[in-house]
Amino acid sequence: MLDPLFQIKKEEEKTDYGRFIIEPLTAGFGHTLGTALRRVLLTSLAGAAVTKVKIAGVRHRFTTLVGMKEDIVELILNIKNLKVGYSGDKPAILKLEASGPGEVKAKAIKAPAVVKIANPDLVLANLASRKSRLKIEMMVEKGVGYSPFEERQEEKEIGVIPIDALFSPVVRVNHQVAATRVGTITNLDKLILEIWTNGTIKPRVALKEAAKILVEYFNQIVEPKKPRPEEKPEKEKVPAYIARLSVEELPIPIRVANTLVKGGYSVVGDIVKAGKKKISKVKNIGEKSVKIIQAALIEKEVKWPD
Repeated sequence: MLDPLFQIKKEEEKTDYGRFIIEPLTAGFGHTLGTALRRVLLTSLAGAAVTKVKIAGVRHRFTTLVGMKEDIVELILNIKNLKVGYSGDKPAILKLEASGPGEVKAKAIKAPAVVKIANPDLVLANLASRKSRLKIEMMVEKGVGYSPFEERQEEKEIGVIPIDALFSPVVRVNHQVAATRVGTITNLDKLILEIWTNGTIKPRVALKEAAKILVEYFNQIVEPKKPRPEEKPEKEKVPAYIARLSVEELPIPIRVANTLVKGGYSVVGDIVKAGKKKISKVKNIGEKSVKIIQAALIEKEVKWPD
């Protein structure tokens, strides 16, 4: 049985770069470890990124802001270049308020203590005059890998612009395998591993995290854990976009809609939550009106409880 007694030597390490020598390794294990570590480092480490922005005075990305040199698409591209480190779990909000003239840099962002911006000198925008204003809210979330905004199932809010997010804190990894020896044993491997990060995590920490992930996977082969039975989530009674519809948007007479609003039921979600019996007690809502409302809800594929 193999007894892996090798050492890890740190040849060089900066905030965003590290060079490590792992030796002596049994012949063939230089490539085995190097390939596995490289893949995990590039694809499987958790990181943080900005996933949404809200810019005062802007409703969508295909527009401009008075007094700002860049258009909104260019501004968002600059925001995507923010290198963010985040130690929390729930989404965090960053805020930026700036006035011109001059450059607006990332160091102007106000962030919680758990958020670290690794490139504070990044220029986000250029404002033309003292009257020029820029006010942005940015949401930071944790994740793994690359997340296109189109693949995120989110409720759309007017003025909130979702953006692509690259969560991986590791930018590049290079590994080489060279020959080494211990005494008279000459057929041993030396793994040279170079790691570049975005500055939010130290290379040696990234290396350890990657090794831990591999250990977890290999442990599942040695001592398999049985998956827990999945709990079936309760089916959503009313889709969110339907629940937010105003009663005026239902195919019902204006008289009935106005009566519902006066009774305190202005959106579909309120009607469904109240149920038939409660709605039937609203002043001027009779049995015929209840049937009309029910038919309108069925048309929207919504069940109306008694």
